[in-house]
Amino acid sequence: MAIVSPSILSADFGKLGADCRMVLDAGAQMLHYDVMDGHFVPNISFGVPVLKSLHKKLPDAFYDVHLMISHPLQYAEAFIKAGATLYNFHLECEDDIQATIDAVRALGCKVGLTIKPGTEPQALAPYLDQLDLVLVMSVEPGFGGQRFMPSALDKLRWLKAEREARGAHYLLEVDGGVDNATAPQCVEAGADILVAGSAVFGAADPAAAVQHLASL
Repeated sequence: MAIVSPSILSADFGKLGADCRMVLDAGAQMLHYDVMDGHFVPNISFGVPVLKSLHKKLPDAFYDVHLMISHPLQYAEAFIKAGATLYNFHLECEDDIQATIDAVRALGCKVGLTIKPGTEPQALAPYLDQLDLVLVMSVEPGFGGQRFMPSALDKLRWLKAEREARGAHYLLEVDGGVDNATAPQCVEAGADILVAGSAVFGAADPAAAVQHLASL
């Protein structure tokens, strides 16, 4: 059974709380919260205040916060205080990776690392034993609705094998172009968590879409 983390970037912002409640009630175990700074990626999304508001409305939700920003260390405390359950930042960011991991841990939060399509999973090797989650991007980060890149599957397979070899415990997440066609391939390759935006919130029946993905 896959864990589904709907990307709320694809939700209706006019009724964001209701959309989040709907997918949680349908069986989503996380809410994927994409933060973009217009520098690390060529788009801007939401920040600390929206997360804080959502957390007040839905305090028991698991907030899977994905930082597509250049300086995640600078914002760790603010996002974690606002309600992040897991603080997931990019290996390709401009901050010191170990210092950022240490800061997130010191704040009592789970920590994850993400890699873009152009980064090989072996680059994560120095940090894997410290992580709760690894996110493999199967599109270039920044915009929803892109086509899935099959190269992500080999990365998931490598990371799954490496987890077993190390006896590590990080969960494997995949994000980008995940839908009814690509999701089974991701699960077969080792993904534990499926991030789906358009495939959930763009579906005629978003709750049924969540339930289908969760059944994989």
